[in-house]
Amino acid sequence: MRLIIYNGKGGVGKTSVSAATALRLAKKGHRTIIMSVDTAHSLGDSLGTELGPDIVNVAPNLDAFELDIIHEMRTKWSAIKDYMSAFMMSQGIDGISAEEMAIFPGMEMVAALLYVLTFKQNNSYDVVVMDTAPTGETLRLMSFPDVSNWYLDKAFSMINRLMGIARFTVGKIVDFPLPTKEVMNTISDLKDQMTDVKAILDDSSNTTVRLVLNPERMAINETRRSYAYLCLYNKNVEALVVNKVIPDDADGEFMKTKLEEQKGYMEMIHEAFDPLKILSANMLRTEMRGVEKLELLGDMLFGDSDPIDVYSSESPMSFSTTDDGVDMLKIKMPFVQQDQIGLFKGQENTIILTVGSQRRTVSLPMTLADAELIGAEFGDECLYVKFRRP
Repeated sequence: MRLIIYNGKGGVGKTSVSAATALRLAKKGHRTIIMSVDTAHSLGDSLGTELGPDIVNVAPNLDAFELDIIHEMRTKWSAIKDYMSAFMMSQGIDGISAEEMAIFPGMEMVAALLYVLTFKQNNSYDVVVMDTAPTGETLRLMSFPDVSNWYLDKAFSMINRLMGIARFTVGKIVDFPLPTKEVMNTISDLKDQMTDVKAILDDSSNTTVRLVLNPERMAINETRRSYAYLCLYNKNVEALVVNKVIPDDADGEFMKTKLEEQKGYMEMIHEAFDPLKILSANMLRTEMRGVEKLELLGDMLFGDSDPIDVYSSESPMSFSTTDDGVDMLKIKMPFVQQDQIGLFKGQENTIILTVGSQRRTVSLPMTLADAELIGAEFGDECLYVKFRRP
């Protein structure tokens, strides 16, 4: 199953590009679903149809929905929601507030990723197009399988400890409800599912990110940072989509001035991101709303090609062994300076990497469980981390 994730700064046209891609895929005969995981949903507006949390068919070969975490908690994770609400209420929090607090930050990410896993396991679709929230939220989405497993491990062990204490203190000290077997099983299942989700997201030949930007300085700068951070999370950025490009035949003094300014930014984009695949769409004078206009946008972006194509399948992280027996982890880090990188040896066969505002714990292969971290080098926009096994 192919997973195409669109991301970029707010207002650059991610939703229109995502919808245009999904329509083109469906027209090519691929079983396609487009899902919006941005809480400020506009996918239905773009497609010119009413969308909600239930999957609906919007065109031949094309289904769509807008993820609603409240709906997901009520229908899929009611056991956890009910337990957390009861726990909050036992601590003196009123019912409405308790129900709101039972929805943990990041549950939207978990729900979105579990949909992807279900689609793959059931072979429901050939392609999933994900219209994401602006950059910061999407970075959380990319990191969530690692982070959620850590939290679920801690939550699972904490609840087990509480239940152990409760067995000796029931009727004396304990003033909170104990989780049911269903709650414990749900948490255990989530841990297993997040492991499967991580495998899907790290599959660079099928799961790719396409960054959407406009030819403007702020959007270019943010896209550079996004590209670097996504490489840190080992996500394959395969293409750029430059949206809202002013046509060369634009008339009027204002538009001609903007066109000249934009040409400079287009040169900046090519200089910065080549040889990454770059798709572009001319800015139209009308709102990109409805199937007909989205198909026109798809024509501009893809021409006669198929959007399911993978423009680059290179994984940003790879392991190799040198002739002198040194194991090396190569991490692609575009637009990053050496002094922005932090590297630390973690616990339990991990290393900790920091780049700018982002921090990631990288699990090493079991073959490197006893290996010594002997150094690192930075060059050619890549970090090389070296290990030596006993």
